[in-house]
Amino acid sequence: MAEVLFQAESLKRYFKSGKTSVKALDGVSFQIYRGETLSLVGESGCGKTTCARTILGIYEPTDGSVLWDGKEVSALSRKERTAFRRENQMIFQDPYACLDPRMTVAMSIEEGMRRHFSYSMAERRSKTEELLETVGLTAEFASRFPHELSGGQRQRVGIARALALEPRFLACDEPIAALDVSIQAQIINLLMRLQKERGLTYLMISHDLTMVRHISDRVAVMYLGSIVEIADTEALYEKPLHPYTQALFSAIPKAEPDSDWLKERLQLTGEIPDPGHVPPGCNFAPRCPYASERCRQAAPPLTEQEQGHFVACWETQA
Repeated sequence: MAEVLFQAESLKRYFKSGKTSVKALDGVSFQIYRGETLSLVGESGCGKTTCARTILGIYEPTDGSVLWDGKEVSALSRKERTAFRRENQMIFQDPYACLDPRMTVAMSIEEGMRRHFSYSMAERRSKTEELLETVGLTAEFASRFPHELSGGQRQRVGIARALALEPRFLACDEPIAALDVSIQAQIINLLMRLQKERGLTYLMISHDLTMVRHISDRVAVMYLGSIVEIADTEALYEKPLHPYTQALFSAIPKAEPDSDWLKERLQLTGEIPDPGHVPPGCNFAPRCPYASERCRQAAPPLTEQEQGHFVACWETQA
C-alpha cells in the first residue's frame, strides 16, 4: 500500500470579490502518494494553482483540511511548520518573475540555506555550485543576474533554489509553459531524473496533456473548482469517463488527424459559468451534452466507478 504524503479533505478556498465569493476551490478531496507524480489538468481558471498554493499553506483554506504525513497542517507546531516549509517547495510558471532581479544566482539559491541550515559561507557556495551542476549549469552562473540568463537557464536556477532546501515534495506550476519548445523536453527530463535520484514527490500542473501522460502516475481533472475525475494515467487516457474529460482529451492535437477522428471530437458549447455565481447542481451541467434534470439539481459526489478510477458524474453512476 502506497504511503500518503498529502491528503486534502473537502478543501475549499474562496476569494472575496465585492459582495460575492469566488469559489476557487469548492470541496476538493484527493491524496498524493509518496514518490508519485500527480498531475492536475483543466482549463485556465479552474483552480489548479490555487489548489497547489493551498496545500502548501501559501493560501489559508476557507474550509476543509490538509494532512501532511498524517498531521493537520493548520495544527502544526512552530518547529513542525518550519520543517513543512522546508520540505515542500514550489517551482513557478514564470522563471523571470520568481527571481529577484537585484540578486545574483548565488544569492537566490543561498537565501533559503541561510534560514534553514547552519552552513558556513564556504559551505553555502560549495552547495550552490553543486546544485548548479545538478540542474545542468556551471559554477560560472553563480555570479550572474536573472537578466543575463535565458528562460531555460532561469527555470533551472528556480529548480536549484527549490532543491537547496532538500525538499521531499515539489509543486510544479506549469514549469515549461513559458519556455521555448526546444527547451521544454530538457526541463521535463531534468525533473524526471531528479525525482528518480532524490525520491521526490511531484504535484504537476499543466495544460500540456501529452507531457502529462508522459510524466504522470495519476491525473486529476479539475473543472470550476472541483475535481471531476481522477485515475491512473493510462486508465484515464484510454477510457475517460466524465464528459468534460472526454472533451478535454479529444482536443489533444493528433500527429495524423483523419476524418474519423474529427467526427469523434467532442466540442463543448456555451461558456464556463461565473465562479462567483456558480449554478446549482453539477458545475459542468450548463455545457454538458448529456446533462439531465438531476444534474441541474444536485452536484454528483466523486465516486469510484472502476478500481482506482473516481468520477463525479450522475450519468456514469446510472
